[in-house]
Amino acid sequence: MKKNMTNSKSGQRQTKAQNFIWWFVMISLLASIIYVVIETTLSPATADVNMPYQRIKGDYVLILSQCVFGVFAMLLPSILNKKLNLIIPSNMLIVYTLFLYCAIFLGEVRNFYYSVPYWDTILHTFSGAMLGSLGFSFISFLNKSERIPVNLSPVFVAVFTFCFALTLGVVWEFYEFFCDALLDTNMQKFALESGDMLVGHDALSDTMKDLIVDAIGGIFISIVGYISLKFKKGWVEKLILKFKR
Repeated sequence: MKKNMTNSKSGQRQTKAQNFIWWFVMISLLASIIYVVIETTLSPATADVNMPYQRIKGDYVLILSQCVFGVFAMLLPSILNKKLNLIIPSNMLIVYTLFLYCAIFLGEVRNFYYSVPYWDTILHTFSGAMLGSLGFSFISFLNKSERIPVNLSPVFVAVFTFCFALTLGVVWEFYEFFCDALLDTNMQKFALESGDMLVGHDALSDTMKDLIVDAIGGIFISIVGYISLKFKKGWVEKLILKFKR
């Protein structure tokens, strides 16, 4: 009885924390959209050589697209829950929300990608691990089970999880490439903050670095998953998305 009451109180505190973080991030993104729309109308279309670090329209278009994407991403778990009865573990939702805040509001709006060393690298490594965690759920969905089937080899699950994470990392690089081509943005960081264009190997380094750290994050979560399944630790079950019965 005491244990159930403790779990209930813990669950309530976790729900309150989740709601507070969700609203904090959502309000930050919506306020950023208003700010960016105003700045887009006021900013110049091309860079001024005397003001190399000034943001131009292309920069604000990137920020605006990211903020709009962020708002949709914030609403996506609720949409999936209502339409598909998909249940996402509370801890994963909190981590997911904080990741969006760090990637979009801090990274793009507050310019952490340029002002904080290795900010992009840290986020890409973390996203590789998150996408790997999603790979475990994908396996359970394919097998119409709420957990990883015991007849699947832990090695197979680990390799699949790694490949799943890396594939989605590649798809994200496709997205960055097309945004840069169509919207004149600099998501792949082929130019410095000052506007100076990178050439040759330097122009490719950001994309390749992103893919490498995506792989590192994917490998890490794959190893964790392998150990969990091999030695029946139960870690994987805490990461799996489930459908309401």
